[in-house]
Amino acid sequence: MLIVHDPRCSAYGSSLRPEQPARILRSVPLLRKRHPWWQWFDPRETEVADATLLLAHSPAFLRSLTQKEDFDDDTPALPEIANHARRAVGAALAAARHAWTKGAPAFSLMRPPGHHATQDRAMGFCYLNSVAVTALAMQQEMGGARPPGALARTAGGSSALGDRAPPTAIPRVAVWDFDAHHGNGTQSILRRRPGMFYASVHQSPGYPETGLADEDNCRNWPVPPHASREVHMAALRESWESVQAFQPDLILVSAGFDGYVHDPITALSLEAEDFTHLGEWLAASPVPAAALLEGGYSDQLPELLDGFLSAWDQE
Repeated sequence: MLIVHDPRCSAYGSSLRPEQPARILRSVPLLRKRHPWWQWFDPRETEVADATLLLAHSPAFLRSLTQKEDFDDDTPALPEIANHARRAVGAALAAARHAWTKGAPAFSLMRPPGHHATQDRAMGFCYLNSVAVTALAMQQEMGGARPPGALARTAGGSSALGDRAPPTAIPRVAVWDFDAHHGNGTQSILRRRPGMFYASVHQSPGYPETGLADEDNCRNWPVPPHASREVHMAALRESWESVQAFQPDLILVSAGFDGYVHDPITALSLEAEDFTHLGEWLAASPVPAAALLEGGYSDQLPELLDGFLSAWDQE
């Protein structure tokens, strides 16, 4: 298991908001202590070019990220937030590249989340849509031939990035979103994009009041508030099967843990062991996969993360 984490992602925000630094500050030490053999990668020197962000966002929107007025009540114009959001995208890209080239699981443990950000709007704690940018960027990278010498080499001379050959047809990338809120931004960006598939299971009614029906290459499973664990897990299983049926070359996971029964801002019924099952499903899949943290606002987030990642870990 590779954990991609830049400590600077906890250097902004307030404990007065659900999306707060403590989400990460509590999770990192727990994971490090319980899994000292896991790899950690700090993408501190990774820079995401504007050209990459423009795969999913408009030029005007990128300029707007430095504005001084709040985007909405949940998405304040915090100092340096554009840089924090770029780092989250860079970490998601690093995780996806690791999964693709090594065929091994990778998780981006960063903030801010991203799946609500649309092409031209920041909203719902989200500033840049990390998973959508990563899906589009990876499709380009997977579909192009690698130049000679492009792969890093280990001391022994073997490739540090693996030898997975790019597919001959247009690469197929699936995004599986089990956050308790619909990823409206991801759907709006990836809708009708060739080789893309989006599947979301989310509470409805609930923010942002979207994702009520399937659209083109995007499938949705609305779950009523206070639905039983069995109903929610059945929707998750069906959505996972739809991802597998798409036969993707790469799976990206918008991993939100706010479907937990004790999450303070949702009304769903999943227990900790249910997130463990989601990790088991990923572990059983032969398709390379990377995940990134979206929501999850309960004090139990570190335990939920540990259960999910431990089950997913294939070593």
